[in-house]
Amino acid sequence: MTLPLAYWDADGDGAGDQAVATAEQVSGVRRPLTLACWDYDRTAALADGRVQPQGVELRYLSMPVEETFFRMARFGEFDAAELSLSSYVIGLSRTAPFVGVPVFPSRAFRHNGVYVYAGSGVNEPADLRGRVVGVPEYQLTAVVWIRGMLAELYGVPVESVSYRTGGLESPGRVEKLAVDVPGVEIEPIGHDRTLSELLVAGEIDALYTPRLPSAFAAGHPAVRRLWPDSPVAEREYFQKTGVFPIMHLLALRRDVYEQDRWLARSLFDAFVEAKRLAEARLGETAAMATMLPWGYEEARRVRALMGEDFWPYGLAPNEHVLRTFLRYLHEQHLSDRLYEPAELFAKETLETAVV
Repeated sequence: MTLPLAYWDADGDGAGDQAVATAEQVSGVRRPLTLACWDYDRTAALADGRVQPQGVELRYLSMPVEETFFRMARFGEFDAAELSLSSYVIGLSRTAPFVGVPVFPSRAFRHNGVYVYAGSGVNEPADLRGRVVGVPEYQLTAVVWIRGMLAELYGVPVESVSYRTGGLESPGRVEKLAVDVPGVEIEPIGHDRTLSELLVAGEIDALYTPRLPSAFAAGHPAVRRLWPDSPVAEREYFQKTGVFPIMHLLALRRDVYEQDRWLARSLFDAFVEAKRLAEARLGETAAMATMLPWGYEEARRVRALMGEDFWPYGLAPNEHVLRTFLRYLHEQHLSDRLYEPAELFAKETLETAVV
């Protein structure tokens, strides 16, 4: 077990608030830690070992996010993992099995995630009222953002839509966390059906999903996006709201955190450094970091619109985004109360020692 050698007393109450050194760190022996996280450019330096969290021997497991979420939420298989922001906050009001770190490996605008059956007559957001809409899970973070955005900006109240849950391409998907939402119709589709086939058949009018439906990818004429030019809509949304939606956060299993509280800050610092290395390559022209031939120009346009640090970690630069999401989650009856953003994270990650 790690024994802290010194503590920083941030609030002056005489109790240690943050471990600043540990026996393992001083001795050079690293604490083994298993992290489940997808294969992102902003985490590549952690996966390949260029960045090592202080005091940690990191085992990085890369797997699809749905598998990570399922295995962490159901079985707590990993010491740390990226988690759905929605599932994490819902868990706080139940058993609170995890402790958050203000690292956000996944963010995405979600106008592009609203698909409609071409014969449904849904041509603009307001047409969704009174319709049947498929969602992989009702509490999915992307779906919470879409419902909140539609209600707040486009006049589509959450309860004005009937929801059908199930697997997008494979049958049998169920909610990771049970939900009971008063006044909202939520029903699972048959265990032998998929949302993609229901949309193509016109058995649902629309689909909210973070993943590209196979029928749309194949150019099926029955499926189209509600916003045909979704990047334009998403840029306008950002200019109006200042929100770049957060999808996932980093979380430690609570027992791991309580045994070695210094891990929260160690992981935070390492993720910040890994992101810095990825950011430095975005504008490179000598040799392309990605296969996109004009990636450097896209990086310039994004920074002009969203600022140099357009993908920030930490609480302060994300407070507005988090506050918006927490309000949506509460308005949709998925959290027991309206949480403050700071309540989501290990306090060791919210302050920095000043010399």
